[in-house]
Amino acid sequence: MKVFLALALALLLAGCASDGIVRGRLHYGLADAPEGERLLWPQPPEVPRFAYTGTLTGEPNFRGDEGTTSRLEAFGRWLVGLDGRSRAPVVLQRPAAVTGDEQGRLYVSDTSRQAVFVFDAVRGELQVWEQADGVLRFVAPGGLAPAPGGGVYVADAELGFVARLDATGQARAVIGRGVLRRPTGLARDAATGRIYVADTAAHDIKVFDDAGTLLETLGRRGEAPGEFNFPTHLAFAAGRLVVADTLNQRVQLRGPDGAWQVIGRRGLVVGNLVRPKGVALDAEGHVYVVESYYDSLLVFSPQGEFLMPIGGTGTATGRFYLPAGVWVDAANRVHVADMFNGRIVLFQFLGGG
Repeated sequence: MKVFLALALALLLAGCASDGIVRGRLHYGLADAPEGERLLWPQPPEVPRFAYTGTLTGEPNFRGDEGTTSRLEAFGRWLVGLDGRSRAPVVLQRPAAVTGDEQGRLYVSDTSRQAVFVFDAVRGELQVWEQADGVLRFVAPGGLAPAPGGGVYVADAELGFVARLDATGQARAVIGRGVLRRPTGLARDAATGRIYVADTAAHDIKVFDDAGTLLETLGRRGEAPGEFNFPTHLAFAAGRLVVADTLNQRVQLRGPDGAWQVIGRRGLVVGNLVRPKGVALDAEGHVYVVESYYDSLLVFSPQGEFLMPIGGTGTATGRFYLPAGVWVDAANRVHVADMFNGRIVLFQFLGGG
């Protein structure tokens, strides 16, 4: 019996990730889609524009190998009483923002977990990064932006700075300490290296370079174009900066010429804005806005015309509970941080509209 226990322990130690990394083949859960049914928005007979393509929650999205080693490891864990039921899986709790990089990594900030989840489809890994600066841990991580050479920038509202983590999750630099009051939204122009930070408490957008030098400040408190009232989430694409001007209940876009375009209006019907948060642009110039008060994702044309909603309050697919961030990848897949449902929901834009 001692021999069996020793073998089981050896298999267990060999199979366990001592570095805390979850490994396996990344897949996008489709369990909540009705069997044999493709979930589309809008529903036929209207022409569908979006299709549900999966959900990310964390460790359950990583499948291990089904070979001999996995079976032996499972046997070893069962034999020593550690068959997976002894610990909770590594899962998202309150995802706030989401972004991705060219290396196939998806980054998700989690305000409850006080960390950044890293879904790496290429390496087949899930990592959780907790350190913001040396031994200092994240407190309220929010906005995210890919960093050059791998890694990610992370805005932490409580710490009052933007942390730069390298491709291994090591903290390498801090931006805005002593300058930023409450950084929330974050975006980066890869062409110029300019980093845009929504400083919510200061009612402006501060612009830094990759070295952390403050280059300029955009806006002030007010209601005119280019002025803000508690701005939160940001996005940058095709030379345009997108700002969730949250307590002005609108979204503003700044073009390459510096002119501001205002999208959305106050109101109580679908398509109006009450508490806009996450913003994003797709390859065709559509503007995506998370309307957190009504638990919806709103889609606008490049000209600012409201096109359609996705959502409503609930736990089913296409429903949200206090959603926060949104990000669109190069394949026009729309990722929504469904905060209080603890998940990232993916929709494929099918074109048109």
